[in-house]
Formats: sequence, structure tokens, C-alpha cells
Amino acid sequence: MAKLENDTLIRALLRQPTRYTPVWLMRQAGRYLPEYNATRARAGDFLALCKTPAAATEVTLQPLERFPLDAAILFSDILTIPDAMGLGLSFVEGEGPRFARPVRDEAAIARLAPPRPEAELRYVVDAVREIRRALASRVPLIGFAGSPFTLACYMIEGGASADFALVKKMLYQRPDLLHRVLDVNARAVADYLNAQIEAGAQAVMLFDTWGGTLAHAAYVEFSLAYIRRVIASLAREAGGERVPSIVFTKGGGPWLEQIATSGCDAIGVDWTVSLGAARARVGGRVALQGNLDPLVLLTDPDTVQREAERTLADFGDATGHVFNLGHGIVPSTPPGNVKALVQAVHAASRRDH
Repeated sequence: MAKLENDTLIRALLRQPTRYTPVWLMRQAGRYLPEYNATRARAGDFLALCKTPAAATEVTLQPLERFPLDAAILFSDILTIPDAMGLGLSFVEGEGPRFARPVRDEAAIARLAPPRPEAELRYVVDAVREIRRALASRVPLIGFAGSPFTLACYMIEGGASADFALVKKMLYQRPDLLHRVLDVNARAVADYLNAQIEAGAQAVMLFDTWGGTLAHAAYVEFSLAYIRRVIASLAREAGGERVPSIVFTKGGGPWLEQIATSGCDAIGVDWTVSLGAARARVGGRVALQGNLDPLVLLTDPDTVQREAERTLADFGDATGHVFNLGHGIVPSTPPGNVKALVQAVHAASRRDH
């Protein structure tokens, strides 16, 4: 493979010196872009978009045509794994994901098995290959998966939940059943990410969206322990190059020190965490990714610039910062504000580096 024209993201994730702070955004390919909505309408629906490699490639590249971002992220969904397990995934407009066959009893949980990336998830692996070709080594491609616990939340609840009552009831009453689900998920996630790496992903990220809802000890036992297993199973190199890993637990501020010992190269943090304090807590063990409040992007370019500069100043002048949002872009974000953000991060961090 040709050498990356822009390897700033990889260098920052590995805590190496960079000329400026790299920036990419969670959900940078998505509903805030009119061209995304046009491609999605052409595909038919969200799942069809995910399962058509050419369409997934198209929407992965769309934000890079508009903004000088420092990475592309595979367009897909965290629920591809449980969908490939045969749980009957669908997306209901205004309600989000739904599983027709949630797993809530011993028999259903006993039947779970990790899907094969080159079979049931072949469309994702093919999309990674196609995106890498289309990127032509401009910027790195990030692959991703949901964390074992976050996947379990959807698999057991059958969709999104306000309180995860079914999951937490199982956690406290039948922890053996939840551990069985998490064991299968950890193997599935590791296989899936390794297949993405083999197909061309140059960094990988674990989205632990719901780990932060757990009690302190429960997070360590039921979320972080399985994240550690996934990280330990990942390929560390591909084509002679390091493949960094990022762990993002939304609401994960209380566990930064423990996450830093998980084997990952970088921790994603949400907007409730001070980047300066996070740096002090984790030292030089890992890079940090984050952490602008996504709703700042609903304001105006001047406010976006001011808040971006504040975020950069909070981190300080050390190596190992990837600028991102504290969660995904909201659909009502004006694209012009995203442009202002990327320009502000690049300009301000060039002055500082």
C-alpha cells in the first residue's frame, strides 16, 4: 500500500509529534449533509445504505469532499454484529433500532454464536476495501465496532432504552447469563475488527455508548473487562504499520485511569470531562480524543471557533490529542459550522505546535 499523504491522525494516536492537532468527527458522514440524505434516499433506507458497499463508500467520502478532515471513518452501524447473529434488526423512523428476536432467556443466549466476518458481514469488509481504494492514501480510514456491553444492551432490551432495566436486572440477578452474552460479543467484536484491519482499516475504535450507565464496579466487570479482551485480541500491525485503537465510553470520566490500562492507544472522552484534568490523570500512557459538545455546532462560526480554541487550550501543548466531538454530530448541524470548526482547529493548533 502507498504511504499515507496525511498521517497526522495516526501520529497523534501514537503520541508522536504532529504539525497540528488532527480533527475528525463522530458521525461526520450523516444526516446533516444534504448529499448524504440524497444517497440514503437512493439506497432505499439506512440498512440498505450500510449493506451496499458502493453506497457506504460514497457517504464515507462525502464529508472529505467538503472539509479538510484528517481521517475517514467507515460508514456502518454498531448493530451489524447482532443483526448478523439473526436477531432481526430494523430501524423505525423516529424510534431507532429494533430487534425482532431479543435475547432474554437461557435458550436464546445459548444459541448465540459470533458471526463470520467474511460471510454474514462480508458487505462491511467489502466496504472497507472499497473505501481504502477510493481514499487513495489521502487520509487514514478508521474502522469501528460497538463494545460488547453496548451490543448486549440492544440485544437484550430489543432496542434503545431509557433505563436498561432488562439488562441491569440480568446483570444483578443472572450475571452468568450476561457474561455468556458478553463472551460471545467479545469474540465477535475482535473477529470483526481484525477483519476490518485485514481489509485496510488503519485505526479502530470501540464505541461503548452505554457503559457509562453502569454502577462503578459493574462497569469494570461487565464493560471494561470485555473491552480489554477485545483489545488484547486485535492485530497491532498491518502492512508493517501500527494500527492504533481508541476506546470511547460515553460517560466514562470516572474510569479514565482504568481505561488507560486496557491496552488501547487512545481514550475518547465526552464533553463532561476536562481534557487538562484527563491528561493529568492518565499521564503519558494514552492519547486523548475529544471533546467539544456537539451542540456547539448549532450556534455560529464565531462561537464554534471560540469553543474549539478553548478545547485546544484545555488539552494544552503536549502530543497525543485528536480533536473530536464528545459524541456524534446532531442532524440539525449547519455544514458551514463544521467547516468553521475544522478550519479553527487546524489554524489554532498550528500556532500552538
